[in-house]
Amino acid sequence: MKEKFYRFMQGRYGNDQLNHFLMIVSLVVMVLSVVWRPQLYLIAIALLGWGYYRMFSRRVYRRAMENQRYLEIREKALCRLRRERKRLEQRKTYHIYKCPDCSQKVRIPRGKGKVEIHCPKCGKDFIKRS
Repeated sequence: MKEKFYRFMQGRYGNDQLNHFLMIVSLVVMVLSVVWRPQLYLIAIALLGWGYYRMFSRRVYRRAMENQRYLEIREKALCRLRRERKRLEQRKTYHIYKCPDCSQKVRIPRGKGKVEIHCPKCGKDFIKRS
C-alpha cells in the first residue's frame, strides 16, 4: 500500500508551508463553526479542498510560485510585527517624534526636558518636550 501511494505521489507537488497554513486555518475555522456560526464550516471545507488540490497537483511550478508568494507576504507581516514590537520596547526609554516638514521619525531620550531636535533628513530644527 505504501508503495502504491509513493507511485501515486510521483510527479505531484506534495506539501509545503502554504499547505500547512491552509490546514491550520481550516482547522481553526472548523472549530469556530462549531462554537460560533455553522456557515463557517463551508469555508473550512473549501480551504481544506484547496490544500488537497495543491498537494495532489501536477503543476509543480505554479504551486511553487504560490508558495513563494505566500512566504514573501508572511515575511513582510513578520517584519512589520518585529518593527512594532521593537518600537513598543523603545517607548520605555525614548520619545519618537515626527518632523513637521518631512515626517521623518526622530528618536529622543526621555527625561531631558525641552530639547531642540535637528531633523537628519531635511535639516529643520523644532522644539519638543522629552
